[in-house]
Amino acid sequence: MRKFKQLHERDNVIVALMPLKQGEVLEVNDQSIKLIEDVPQGHKLAIQPIKEEDHVIKYGYPIGHAIAEIKVGQWVHTHNMKTNLSGIEDYQYNPKSVENPFDRDDRHFYGYKRKNGEVGIRNELWIVPTVGCVNGVAEQILKEFERELGDIAPFEQALVLSHQYGCSQLGDDHENTRQILSDIVHHPNAGGVLVLGLGCENNIVEEFEQHLGDYDKDRVRFLVSQLVSDEVEEGVQKLKEIYQAAKDDHRERLPLSELRIGLKCGGSDGLSGITANPLVGEFSDYLVAQGGTTVLTEVPEMFGAETILMERAENEQVFNKTVEMINDFKAYFIKNEQPVYENPSPGNKDGGITTLEDKSLGCTQKAGTDIVRDVLKYGDRLKKKGLNLLSAPGNDLVAASALAASGCHIVLFTTGRGTPFGTFVPTIKISSNSQIYEKKPHWIDFNAGQLLEKDNTDVLDQFIDYIIDIANGTKSKNELNGYRELAIFKTGVTL
Repeated sequence: MRKFKQLHERDNVIVALMPLKQGEVLEVNDQSIKLIEDVPQGHKLAIQPIKEEDHVIKYGYPIGHAIAEIKVGQWVHTHNMKTNLSGIEDYQYNPKSVENPFDRDDRHFYGYKRKNGEVGIRNELWIVPTVGCVNGVAEQILKEFERELGDIAPFEQALVLSHQYGCSQLGDDHENTRQILSDIVHHPNAGGVLVLGLGCENNIVEEFEQHLGDYDKDRVRFLVSQLVSDEVEEGVQKLKEIYQAAKDDHRERLPLSELRIGLKCGGSDGLSGITANPLVGEFSDYLVAQGGTTVLTEVPEMFGAETILMERAENEQVFNKTVEMINDFKAYFIKNEQPVYENPSPGNKDGGITTLEDKSLGCTQKAGTDIVRDVLKYGDRLKKKGLNLLSAPGNDLVAASALAASGCHIVLFTTGRGTPFGTFVPTIKISSNSQIYEKKPHWIDFNAGQLLEKDNTDVLDQFIDYIIDIANGTKSKNELNGYRELAIFKTGVTL
């Protein structure tokens, strides 16, 4: 196994692919470099002298500047460098030509064609509470429904999408809750939905139904608990009505152009930008070349690498929407009197990520190299095929829920530290290193750490086949574990 990697010829640091010891000698670009100190796996060491205030270069871009002189062979991290970022920036439209490296092929998957023409990769029965007060009622309804029917096929699973909101919310918080829940009702992975309310919440069921617009009335039912004497009995009856409408559902062969995949990372380490994120980026380019759709989010983790995405905007309108997304999120931090660049997290730093630029340049690799076709606001549903950007925070649960709500069938989640959670669609955990894959096989779905040892093309083909298997019905680890979370972005006052 290689001991280090230089990510770009302009870089003045390399990344340790395994723990390196003081006194070791590395051959880098025809020079012998003796390590001055230990360097943990995923961390950086200098291969050129870096003067105080000089840029530290990684991925071919500055990731910050030295705050002290850094010698050749010295560990480079938070103790001797810091970010270059500050404030809100002005941006100019400087488009660059983009060429997708992939061609179309004949791979396909088997999914569910919905009445409105959309496609799902799961056929699940969901209860969507309009307010957190009825989460327990929803669980009772579902338990009784499954007891009475025994076998709920062709539904593959039935679940309650619990949350804590829907009442005592004002302004954007109220709108966000209503919009995300509306998106969920429309999601094609749901073969049927019971919308369950209490009756006195501000996310009132009658108004929520109007907000839904056009929906499949055979597959969506509504129940207000306070208006009936036995809400469990009424709920079970409505689920049975939905079941009758769905009992003949079946999978059919569909092109990969129908797939919509979310791109997310969490608990990143210094190898994420070398293995897992580039792998997902290649998959994104591959799927877009098939006519499919990918979505990148986590706006605060674009800071410092946003111009790379802006240069790939399809046109000036998309560029302006990208600028608005970036600056609106910075303004959100400033409005709340918080530092814009309070990132990376302690776990990121332990894994070798030093500054937000370092993190963002690794993070945005998940978007591959193709053109940015559209930019979505939080709560928007997908309209255009190809690569999209979505406004949402870096928080794992909130961002993954936003990706799913936008219409993504699957969320690809790269991680160097590991995490068990999943949102309400299959959430594929892709490890950046083999150690976490071997330690947490019940969490991690795919090991990108093998890229340090194997040919990239072989791993990519294996990864594409794996994602198609998931689309065909193979369960992800979060599904097998029953980890299905919903988190909604909250920005304001709770009454």
